[in-house]
Amino acid sequence: MANFPAPREGIALTYFIVSSDVARSRRFYTEVLGGETVLEGDELSIVALANGWVTIGGGGGPTEDKPGVTLEPPSHPERASGFLNIRVADIAAAYEKWSALGAEFLTAPIDRGVEIRCYLRDPDGHLIEVGQLARPIE
Repeated sequence: MANFPAPREGIALTYFIVSSDVARSRRFYTEVLGGETVLEGDELSIVALANGWVTIGGGGGPTEDKPGVTLEPPSHPERASGFLNIRVADIAAAYEKWSALGAEFLTAPIDRGVEIRCYLRDPDGHLIEVGQLARPIE
């Protein structure tokens, strides 16, 4: 079982996404992308994904520690201020496997020179880049 992201020293990095349906998103990150549930809840879940974690939470208004900030899923699919970046060893295999499991990619993988990449969205519309190094960076 994957460990809860609570380091005894140093830091651990998790990517927090806001979901309109935490259970649905948790299923996407586990059943489609192959992650492992570390914490399962209706309002908050954590999924270990490769060597990182995705924290999935419901939206909500300002709190004492984040005054003036409202959390909500993406409001427009053509605008993003950040995205999850997944690096893979074999992008063709990842594309084929995840497509068969229900992932909807924006395009097939495209060779961009130094890397091959493509993008998909999770059920709430969060953008996810999938990339493979095509040649060594010089």
